[in-house]
Amino acid sequence: MKKQQGFTLIELVVVIIILGILAVVAAPKFINLQGDARVSALNGFKAAIQGANTLVYSKAAIAGKEKEPATTIDIGSGSADLNIAYGYTFATQADLERAMDVTFDSVTDISDAAEIAASGTNDWVIQIGTGADAGVAFIIQRGAPTTCNFSYKQPTASNLLPEYSTVPDASAC
Repeated sequence: MKKQQGFTLIELVVVIIILGILAVVAAPKFINLQGDARVSALNGFKAAIQGANTLVYSKAAIAGKEKEPATTIDIGSGSADLNIAYGYTFATQADLERAMDVTFDSVTDISDAAEIAASGTNDWVIQIGTGADAGVAFIIQRGAPTTCNFSYKQPTASNLLPEYSTVPDASAC
């Protein structure tokens, strides 16, 4: 008759402890997948604005309008002319929509989640700055926390290049 062998209680406890340690170490990586996805979406949208601005500046340079503080260029395809400042797209809803072929919902306060939720159904929401923030567009993805946004500032006479804010960390999204 053969003696049956199995795992001892100590071996089972050691395996459970190791699995627990692995779960504690790995869990935070998987918990914030949604925040990582939102950051990636914002980075993609920011890159799309930068790419569109590169094309707009090229068209402005070809037309000899890249040094004008406020003018328009024809972007073709039967759409209205695009307003530009120093060769780059104005920070207005209409101009960003034309330059990027995207549709925004507009809000007056990007930090008001209820206003964002009631603003419409488009994937992206925009607030155009006023007062000290004139010439700045604040952009957020629908459904994201209000801290998960970035801004685009059109060029000015003191800064001839557009400014893009940094995209927040995943913990803010």
